[in-house]
Amino acid sequence: MIFFGHRFIESESFYHICCIEAIENTPPSCTLYAEFSENNLDVIEYMKRNQLPFALSIQNITELLYASALGASYIIVEKNLAKTAQNIAQEYLMDAKILAFILEEEDIEELALLGIDGVLFPNAIVKISS
Repeated sequence: MIFFGHRFIESESFYHICCIEAIENTPPSCTLYAEFSENNLDVIEYMKRNQLPFALSIQNITELLYASALGASYIIVEKNLAKTAQNIAQEYLMDAKILAFILEEEDIEELALLGIDGVLFPNAIVKISS
């Protein structure tokens, strides 16, 4: 299992961007983070076109499939969608890792038993403004 933002396991941060201009304020070779939305397609296409590693937060299975097709390295899901998303990712041999967004360490064991790729705690996300 991959851990992002756990209090005693060192990990990279995800840099939450809302526009293309915000990318200029991020460290080189970092992983960018955005919510999947039609309003963000320009940002997502920019990241893909420039081969920038990025994570997309999704709300449903359709968005999961879009995120994979758009080249996300990580797909962030709520805990209740994690198992379904992981099953689909394995069925379609997706390159992206499925990360469950969690607040409590108690959720780790349950997600591990479900075979989820990793977990993401809120403090792994750094908000970047343009």
